[in-house]
Amino acid sequence: MLKLYEKYLEVVDRYIKKCFDDQQPFIHCNIGCCDCCTTGEYPFSRLEMEYLMAGFPELPPKTQKRIKHNIKTLLEEKNACDGRFLHKCPLLLDGNCAMYERRGITCRVFGLAYFETVNGKRIVKLPECSKCGLNYSEVLNNGEIGIEEFHKRGVDGPVSHPLNLTFFEKEILNGVNGLEFGEIRPILDWFVNIRQNQMRELDNN
Repeated sequence: MLKLYEKYLEVVDRYIKKCFDDQQPFIHCNIGCCDCCTTGEYPFSRLEMEYLMAGFPELPPKTQKRIKHNIKTLLEEKNACDGRFLHKCPLLLDGNCAMYERRGITCRVFGLAYFETVNGKRIVKLPECSKCGLNYSEVLNNGEIGIEEFHKRGVDGPVSHPLNLTFFEKEILNGVNGLEFGEIRPILDWFVNIRQNQMRELDNN
């Protein structure tokens, strides 16, 4: 299954690269830019999480230890939080993703603008980094951007649909036999689930 997913990611990455190339005049992503990894929930499907964790043992022991410490600390903070818990990704170490090659699709598409329908109205959805002086920030007007701003820079417009896991599963996954994403959860919820399974395995031994 994971080998098939790697082949699928090649198709996904080509699609995403074309989207970034099309919107290049607005993109300011560079190595070391990690604003998108500092505040969020980071939704992963079951398949993406399995792929991520399959690469975890390949990390240097010190890196594994730091990630485990981050997870433990974040889970404690989450337990003490009453509302929605937004946090730094536990895989972010020294401004870089420790598992970049195995990052989820949500991480891969971050930074792009796309159309989304809200209350029957089609609007342009911008990445959060646009508020921090990064992607699309130079053409924002009261937090919004008009299609004419795309045309002025030779860009047809935002991606025509939401760039979420549902799209990639239904559209790009179409025709890939035997590959299923499974349920989607915030990354910390998966780590809770992994911990619980590990405890059950210890109890059964």
